[in-house]
This record gives sequence, C-alpha cells and structure tokens, in this order.
Amino acid sequence: MTSTVPDLPAGWRAVRVRGPAGFVTHATLVRPDGSEVEWSSRRHRKGLGLRGADAGGGPASALSWWIGGLFALGSVCFALGSVPLYVDQVAAATVAATFFVGSIFFTSAAYLQFHETLRAPAGVLADSPRPRRLASLVGWHPRRIDFWAVLVQLVGTVFFNLSTFAATRADLTLTQERHLVWAPDVGGSICFLVASWLAYAEVNRGILPRSDRSVGWGIAALNLAGSVAFGVAAAAARYLRSTGELANLPLVNLGTFVGAVCFLVGAVLLPVESARERSPS
Repeated sequence: MTSTVPDLPAGWRAVRVRGPAGFVTHATLVRPDGSEVEWSSRRHRKGLGLRGADAGGGPASALSWWIGGLFALGSVCFALGSVPLYVDQVAAATVAATFFVGSIFFTSAAYLQFHETLRAPAGVLADSPRPRRLASLVGWHPRRIDFWAVLVQLVGTVFFNLSTFAATRADLTLTQERHLVWAPDVGGSICFLVASWLAYAEVNRGILPRSDRSVGWGIAALNLAGSVAFGVAAAAARYLRSTGELANLPLVNLGTFVGAVCFLVGAVLLPVESARERSPS
C-alpha cells in the first residue's frame, strides 16, 4: 500500500485495510475492548469520526455549509446559463458573465474542500490534533487519494475560470476562441472527470458500483455523473473547421444543465452528510 491509516490510539490495531491503486481508503480497527469500528478516508477528512463507533447525528459543520453553499451557487449559475429560454432573453454578455460568476463559486468551494482535506486530524479519532494553520492552507500529501481528488478538482475549476472569462470577451477570433475558450473547457472537464472518479473510488467498494448506503457514496456518484455530463458538453462544444460553429449546441446545453443539476444535488447533500453521519468517536 502507498498510504497508511492515520495514528492509532494506544491499544488499538488495524486488522483489515483496503483501497484502490495502493491507497488506503477503509480500515477495520479493533479497540482495546475488542469491538470493531471502521475508519474511512472520506469520513476522516470531513471530521465525521469512526463508523459504527456510536450513534451518529449532530449539527452539520460550518465548513460543510460553506462548501455545499458555494458549489450550489456555482451549479445554479451553470444550469441557468445553459437554459435556452435564459439564453434567448438576455444579452450574450450576461450569459457569459453568468458562467464566469459560477466558475468563481466553484473555485472558492474547491479551495475550501482542499483546505478541509489538508486539515484532517492526525489520528483516527475526530478529536485528534489537526495541522497548524499554514499546513492546513497549503500542503502536499501524495499518499492520500482524497488529496489528489481535491487537488485535481481545484485545478479543473481554475481551467473553467480561464475558459468562462475568455468567453466574456466579444473580440476573439475563431482561433482565439478555440485556444482560450474551448481548450481550457476541455481541460477543466478532464480534471473534473479524474477528480470525481478518484472521489468515487475512495468510497466505492470495488470496481463495480457498490453503495455502502452512506450519503457520501451518493454524493460521489452524483458528482461522477455530473462530470461525465460536463465531459459530453465539452466534446459537443468543439468548433467545426468548416464553419467555425459549435458541433452540437443542444448537446452542449443539455450536458451542462444535467451536470450542473447533479452537482447541485450533491452540494445540497454535503451538510446532510455532515449532520447525519457524524460520530463522536
């Protein structure tokens, strides 16, 4: 394995570990009294504690509200900007600005998620010491799959910033549109696909879809579906060499809308996950 379980309390031991591609995403731990609990990397970075330790429940964390709210606002902007009725009724500059504002919300949420991952507890217990302020803002943890998921996602949102900002300019040539609008859009879509697959692999039990009945699994599945839809939209948005027009505008709008709705539902579920699955251990 390329990664390990975080620090264990005295007398605890890990009896089973698993995860994709050498990453440890789940572990069965035995406490000194002989009882077993499950540690998972997603629950760990979100401060939800150990699964099966005690009855869960509690208030959602402030960070989950911020991340969910910002992702939701960005999703609404992307969904709105892809609705034909909205596009037909407002100026093109306003539509472009809608996507750009949405991308800023996405990047803000993605950085908070990056920060959430960096400030994960040093030990398996939710109340274990956390990294100092600087280490929770900028860090490098290549042995953690969740780190790669949130980092790639953050890079993808920056690509969308570049793409949507370039689209607000009305003086671009066709060649510039291909390089400044479409190319970063494809780059962002690829990053979202990679990041969402890593996040899904973090919670899924095996290669085939296998839910553990957690809210986190549902969020990861929704985000993966949304990233696939964004990828379809990016492919359909390629510029035809003969005419300079988009290859399939209806598919661009549909893919963007479906992807945004998936992200929106996933964002709304983040505070639900934080509140419903929190454990004191």
